[in-house]
Order: sequence, then structure tokens, then C-alpha cells
Amino acid sequence: MKDLEQQMKQFYGQDLEQRKNSYSGVADAYNKTRPRYPQELVCRAVELAKLPTDAIILEVGCGPGNATIAFAQLGFSMVCLEPSQEACQLAQQNCKQYSSVQIKNSSFEEWELEAKRFHAVLAANAFHWIPPEIGYPKAAAALQDNGSLILLWNMTPQPPYEVYQELHKVYQTHAPSLARYEDQETQEQIVKGFGQKVIDSGHFKGLMSEQLACEVTYSIDDYLTLLSTFSPHRMLDPYHRDTLFENLREVLDRNCTNSIQISYLSAFHVAQKI
Repeated sequence: MKDLEQQMKQFYGQDLEQRKNSYSGVADAYNKTRPRYPQELVCRAVELAKLPTDAIILEVGCGPGNATIAFAQLGFSMVCLEPSQEACQLAQQNCKQYSSVQIKNSSFEEWELEAKRFHAVLAANAFHWIPPEIGYPKAAAALQDNGSLILLWNMTPQPPYEVYQELHKVYQTHAPSLARYEDQETQEQIVKGFGQKVIDSGHFKGLMSEQLACEVTYSIDDYLTLLSTFSPHRMLDPYHRDTLFENLREVLDRNCTNSIQISYLSAFHVAQKI
């Protein structure tokens, strides 16, 4: 959790233009390999938020639309903000069949507030990257009275522990700061911490949370592509990142039969505007 907090502080310290383009170089990889959000959790979040069938949702940082589609399929109208032009174009392509979904190439910080318009503000693995002194009050201001903040989380996918033990040696050599394993208990604590920040903001109440243990199988190529989309790996300088990935591939080729099953925790928070 401390490592994540350090990453966020480092991210907040960048100027807005840097933050807006932080995922531009990996938009295609993100679209291809990031796990989607379980539909049963999405439906449960909608239920707890008590969204009417004609609800209007504001999505913050929609990326290529990984969560957007799950809500669009339920028939909601959506205004989705994405600062990366590359990810925005992918979201527009991925959501083109949903006429009630509007994708805007804008950061949440720069977006012109439409006060009290929305039944819900949604963010999927995105809201923690917005400075809290901006994110929470602006989200609350965008919501109708009794509107809800819905935060979806897919924690960092983890390989089987016996495979991780081999990968750990590579990380210790080439990127010691990344040499850690997140078991389910650790990921539960991270999710809990995100929820506490919602309440600590003073803008929301009645926090509700549920979670689901998930597994996904990747080819070795796709698993390495997935790793390339995570901030700790992307923050490495190109030389050390390339060297790290070359050595990770060697270990995976020795220990896996062309594929790797990873596990992670998927969760949501729903809280009501005060």
C-alpha cells in the first residue's frame, strides 16, 4: 500500500499534461490485455446504487472502454471522459454500437462541470490517479442529490506463487522495488484503503463494498504485454525495463507451457453523495 501511495504522490506531482498522456503509449496493450470487470459485480453495484433505468452516468478515465461497455449493455446513458487521445479513439471504436454513450477527450480536471446532472459518477481503476482535493468534491458536485460514486477495482494480476518465486529472482536483480507478491489478503487491504479515502473525503457516506476472486489465463506474450501497462513497470527507464522483460520471458519460457494462469481480486465501492 505504501508503494502505491508513493506512486500516486509521484503522479500528482506531474503537471496535468504529463498525467493526461501517461497511458498513451500503452493504450493498445491496455485494450488487449487488461481484465474486464465481472458483469455480476457491475450489476450488483448498479443495484446498490439504486440507479433508475434511465440513469445518466459520468465515467472518469474510461480508457478504451473496459468498464464502459458493461454499463452501456445495461442501457444507461453515459458521458465518458478520457484524457489520452489514443485511448479515447479506442473507446469510441469499442462503444460505437451504443448510441447513448458519448466519449470525450478530456481529463476530469479540465472537464467543465455539469452540476447535479448525473445519477452516478463511475471510475474503473482510475479515480485514485486524480488529486483527491479535486476528484471527490468535483464528483459530488456533478451528482444529483442522493447520487452515487461507483468505483471499480481490478487489483494487479498475480502469477502462481511457485512461478512468482522464480520471477522474484529476476525482479531482485533488475527492479528490486517491484519484487513483491500481492496475495488476496494484501489486495483486500488495498481495496479497503481506497474505500476509506472515499469516506475520509467528507463528500460521501454509506460506503458499500463487495469483491470477487478472479482467474484469467494468458499466453506468455500477453502476460508480458499486460505487465507493460502497469505503472511500476512503465516508470522504469527503457533500458532497465527491456532487460527486465527479456529475463522475465526466459523464466516464463522455462516454467510455463506457453500460458500462465493469473489471479486477482475484483471489487467495487458504492457511496452516496452527502
